[in-house]
Parts: sequence; structure tokens; C-alpha cells
Amino acid sequence: MSDAPQQNGTAFPPRVFSGIQPSGGLTLGNYLGAIRRFVNMQEANQGKGIETLYCMVDQHAITVPQSPADLTRNTRELAAGYIAAGLDPAKSILFNQSQVAEHAQLGWIFNCVARMGWMQRMTQWKDKAGKNTQNASLGLFAYPALMAADILVYHATHVPVGEDQKQHVELTRDIAAKFNHDYGVDFFPMTEPVIEGAATRVMSLRDGSKKMSKSDPSDASRINMTDDADAIAQKIRKARTDPDALPSEVEGLKDRAEARNLVNIYAALDNRTVDQVLSEVGGKQFSEFKPMLADLAVARLSPISTEMARLMQTPDEIDTILRSGAERARAIAAPILQQTYDIVGMIR
Repeated sequence: MSDAPQQNGTAFPPRVFSGIQPSGGLTLGNYLGAIRRFVNMQEANQGKGIETLYCMVDQHAITVPQSPADLTRNTRELAAGYIAAGLDPAKSILFNQSQVAEHAQLGWIFNCVARMGWMQRMTQWKDKAGKNTQNASLGLFAYPALMAADILVYHATHVPVGEDQKQHVELTRDIAAKFNHDYGVDFFPMTEPVIEGAATRVMSLRDGSKKMSKSDPSDASRINMTDDADAIAQKIRKARTDPDALPSEVEGLKDRAEARNLVNIYAALDNRTVDQVLSEVGGKQFSEFKPMLADLAVARLSPISTEMARLMQTPDEIDTILRSGAERARAIAAPILQQTYDIVGMIR
């Protein structure tokens, strides 16, 4: 992670924040693309005095209709996934967004800073609202401003995100810059997206051209983080491949989407590069490679699914962790919000 961002001579102490919507159905893609990166940043920043905050953004989840019971369960399941994957409540602050009121309070101020045109340019707004914008919720339209508040209410300097969220972090920077300019202050940092690292784009096990998704009708297309060892192994053994042997170099994976996907998954789970994996498995048939991948996936993932299952049987344990995390998060957020109010001119 780079040093603390500076602007106009002001240094902001490094602080990491990120979050995931609790929409249910955590997959291998969520783990390799986000949660494992969170764990890596947690461990890399230990002993450096750099706080890491990881949130279940349940207020973002309700920008589209949600069953209350499902939202509760999905929030706990995401928290269980965080913890089982290695996010330690003693090392990171884990909480759900709605327990920290400062997010929504700063979000309103940012609604008044952000411009309509900025929001209309957001790719995810266009994708999610589609042609039916008149029936989309105001929350769906404005949620990038709340995302900016999620980040800036902690003066977070670094946000690990996927490429699809980079635009929203850029908007966060725009909002911070406009606020600072409008009020003649140097109060909010220019947050930096952290996209590099061990993020892996995981594709469908049934179609290597499509991203692995919980919304795919076929459960065989994905590895769920709640799958047990047998289910994980079976899905990998049945994953679509091609008849050719694996190449010894990356160039040989060109136009072989399914082969590339399985090799990428193996490399990510084994913390190696694709080149390193291919130097070992080049020339092997999939009948030999798939069992290797199945064994590796079971070894890495089944302990997570087992611990998730245990935690979901003890919801009070999860809720206690989230309440404690929310108290710690508020201890950071409340003073920043109050200073924001002072800058804006609100009596308190």
C-alpha cells in the first residue's frame, strides 16, 4: 500500500475501508475477487498502525427490493464468510453499515454536493436500472454518494475494489474535491482505489465466457462458499473443458476460456502465477488436472464452508461481533461527521 495521500500539504494517516452488499449466495468469485484480498490487506497492515475496516453494506442492499428475513440472513452469512475466510475481529473492524448512523448522515450531505450528471454517468446505474429508470428507486440512483460517505466518514485513504467499482471510487474523489473546494478546506482525503493484487476474475464452470454468478440458473456453474467438500469436488470434476492437453505457456490458453478459467482458479488458490502452474501441469489432460484442482479447492475452501456453517448456527456470536465492530467504527466516524457539520455550519 502506498504512503498516506497528501494534498495541499495535509497528510492523512493510511486507513483501509471496503464493503460488500449482503445479497446472499457468496461464491468463489466473491472470495478470490474480494474477501481474500481483504484478509491479505489485514495481515499486511498488522503492526503498522493502519486500521482496516470491512463492512456489510446492508443499506446499499435495499436499493432494490429485499425480503427482511433474507436481508437479516444474508448479512449474517456475509459476516460469517468474512470471519471464516480469515478476517479477525481483533485485527479488523467488522460491522454492518446500518448500525453506524454516520454513514447515512454524511450520505445526505454528499447528496447535496454530488451533481445529477455525475450520477447519470455511473455505469452500474445504467446497467441496473436499464430502460426502466422511472421505476428504479432514488436510492439506486444516489447510492454512489452513500458509497462515498461509507469511505470518507472514516477518512479512508485506500479502498480495495474490483475494476467494476473503480468508477465509484473516482466519484468519491470528485465529491471530496468539490466539498473541500466549496468550503475552502482540506478535510477529506483523495481516496485511492486498490485494484492490483491477488484479485481473480472467476468465470462460470459451465461457460468460461461468463462471470461466475449466484444468479445463474445452474448451481453447477459456480462454487458456493457454503458448498461442502463433496459438492466442491463434484462441480470441478464436471466443469466444462476442451479435449486438448494443457499448454506449458500462457499463450497456449488463448481462445480456451474454460481451460484458462480452471488454471486461473488453481493458481489463485495455490497463491502462484499462471506461468508457474503451467510449467508444472503443461501437457497434462484435464482428466489428470481436474482431480488436482478438486483436491486443492477442497483443502482451501471446505474449512471456510465448515466454519461458516458453524457460525450460522450461532447467530448471537455473529451479532455480538457486528455490534462491537459498529461501536469501534462509530468511535472513528462520529468525530469526522461532527467536524463536517461544523464546516457546513450546522449547529450541534
